[in-house]
Amino acid sequence: MNFYVVIIGTEILNGRRQDKHFEFVKNKLAKYNHELFASFVIKDDVELITRTYEMIKADKEAVMFSFGGIGSTPDDLTREIAAKVFRNSPLITHEKFKKDIIKQFGDGAYPHRIRMADLPPDVELLFNPVNNMSGFSLDRRFFFVPGFPSMAHPMITEAIEKHFSNSKKKYRYTLFAKTSEESLISLMQQLPKSIELSSLPMFIDGKPNVELSLSGENKEEIEHYFELFKKELQNKKIDYNLK
Repeated sequence: MNFYVVIIGTEILNGRRQDKHFEFVKNKLAKYNHELFASFVIKDDVELITRTYEMIKADKEAVMFSFGGIGSTPDDLTREIAAKVFRNSPLITHEKFKKDIIKQFGDGAYPHRIRMADLPPDVELLFNPVNNMSGFSLDRRFFFVPGFPSMAHPMITEAIEKHFSNSKKKYRYTLFAKTSEESLISLMQQLPKSIELSSLPMFIDGKPNVELSLSGENKEEIEHYFELFKKELQNKKIDYNLK
């Protein structure tokens, strides 16, 4: 699965608020040995949100957590765009959510709050423990929650634990070498696609260094290729440390 985070909020981009979602989702996924595939922070803009959702929808392995824009104010655009992109449909009234809104706010549900019950067809509601104003999911792959962390994070936690808590174990081997990436590129090119490569160059006291990391699900395969890097460094008499 390719996990995406979409954080919608002009107020984050212009610095009026600080994002609290990226670290939360990253750490929650890591609990089950998952990693984020991509993360986006975007403006409350119809065209931009639409293009972002369409790109993610085109990935058959995508799972998306979208934060923000599901309220009832004019800048809350998520519900309508989600209906268009993921259902090719206008919004329809979700009767249970409508009842929840009326129960929570009484006469104050009208004329604006009641609009939150207009959702894409065939959604599953996500329970909001703060005020029961639900988020929603589509196809158990695309999850839409409010921008408020106190509301959003319990919804995402429940979704991950319910749908994505089973995972294969991953292994990672890392070394730190006193050399440039250039001296190891030939070996890097031999790595199979099943192994994830991370090469982080850096300068220490004006000299090139590199942190090299291999990860994947096949422990023996990773150990084999990791040993090749160690032997290459030893043959070139390059100092390195294991991390």
